[in-house]
Amino acid sequence: MSLPSLAQFPTLRMRRMRRDDFSRRLMRENRLSVDDLIYPLFVMEGKKQRVAITSMPDQFRLSIDELLLEAAELVKLGIPAVALFPVVPAEKKSLDAREAYNPEGLVQRAVRTLKAEFPELG
Repeated sequence: MSLPSLAQFPTLRMRRMRRDDFSRRLMRENRLSVDDLIYPLFVMEGKKQRVAITSMPDQFRLSIDELLLEAAELVKLGIPAVALFPVVPAEKKSLDAREAYNPEGLVQRAVRTLKAEFPELG
């Protein structure tokens, strides 16, 4: 059994499905749209707080009132969902994560406030 020589390999590979833009768009397997986006929001205690995160350009730790302003902009842009990342004060942290179950905890209040103002936001 012999291997085919490289001389038989086509010098021009026909890619009829990639030739025109419309056909590439029609036959592509993946499509990314604004509906696929989830925006990260970092929430912290306080009022009128907007603290830059130095290791993440253009990202901020926001108090709940500032979070609402940011969420309003996201809804205008059509972003359907957010991921909340709480900045829990050190004195509220415990080995059993008690603050995570507190009905008046930071994340719980943030979610209630966001859902009351923007029920369509996931």
